[in-house]
Amino acid sequence: MSEDAALNSQESVDKLNQAYRAIREQMSRVIVGQDEVIDELLIALFSRGHCLLEGVPGLAKTLMISTLSRCLSMTFARIQFTPDLMPADITGTDVLQTNRETGEREFRFIQGPLFHNVVLADEINRTPPKTQAALLEAMQERQVTVGQTRHLLSDPFFVLATQNPIEQEGTYQLPEAQQDRFMFKVFVKYPSFAEEKQIATQTTSIQSDEIEPVLNGQEILELQRIVRQVPVTDHVVNYALALVRQTRFQEDGAPEFIKDTLSWGAGPRAVQYLLLGGKARALLNGRTYVSTEDIAELAAPVLRHRIVTNFSAESEGITADHVIERLVRETPSKEGELTQDPRFKKIFAA
Repeated sequence: MSEDAALNSQESVDKLNQAYRAIREQMSRVIVGQDEVIDELLIALFSRGHCLLEGVPGLAKTLMISTLSRCLSMTFARIQFTPDLMPADITGTDVLQTNRETGEREFRFIQGPLFHNVVLADEINRTPPKTQAALLEAMQERQVTVGQTRHLLSDPFFVLATQNPIEQEGTYQLPEAQQDRFMFKVFVKYPSFAEEKQIATQTTSIQSDEIEPVLNGQEILELQRIVRQVPVTDHVVNYALALVRQTRFQEDGAPEFIKDTLSWGAGPRAVQYLLLGGKARALLNGRTYVSTEDIAELAAPVLRHRIVTNFSAESEGITADHVIERLVRETPSKEGELTQDPRFKKIFAA
């Protein structure tokens, strides 16, 4: 690497780190703890991915997303998903209007809340599949089709969704195709004793939660380009492929415990998001290269909503996270061990 290239690389790392620290500092004015969740939200942001947050009520999922949006100088919309929400309510619709100059009647498209940079899909599992499906094209193609016309969405565009795992009455489970569009599925856990004490004290007294914008849309697009420029070695790519391809129990080389616990494995998007997330995580940690540790740390949020446990596993209390944890533990991270292992030779040859 030339001196100029090295300088540019270091400047890029410094630029993203500065943005990361500034956003974290602003969010800490409102959000107590949840460091891992915030990190994964920011990794998704810098990787141009969408994020699904799951947790019981009262863990500040909605507040976390709305606070993040206030740190960004971009348009924001919150959609409260309900059983009576229709696709046109979020995508927009054609309205028949009269042209005052010509007197002719013509259709005019009225944009829905998807036409914002940051969209909070609150309690996304409370709306029927018909409305959930309206998000598919928007999340993947960054556009919506109404009638015979395609309407491009603004860029950058993020869908940050929340769902409640304990209230099942009046909810509709997200289809696998819908979940696959989310880069991460993040579990929001209960706070520690010290964090909950701080929350109780902070939220029951007079406080100021003024948030200052840190990044605008153009700056985020620039940071996303920086993330994609981070190099990845063949070994790290092979490691990511090994993790994902082992989840496909019908493939040669899949371990026995996978065949016993899974009924469906992860698709190619899992590899893409592992590598993109690994690049962003490396930069957040001050590195210009991706390590297998980056991939391993992101395996759970990338894979947990892309693999399906079977009845046998569920009856024994084995969750997707248990499977992923064992998968990471039994996959060699060193290059020689990975490429020379007979089982992994079958995976790479398939």
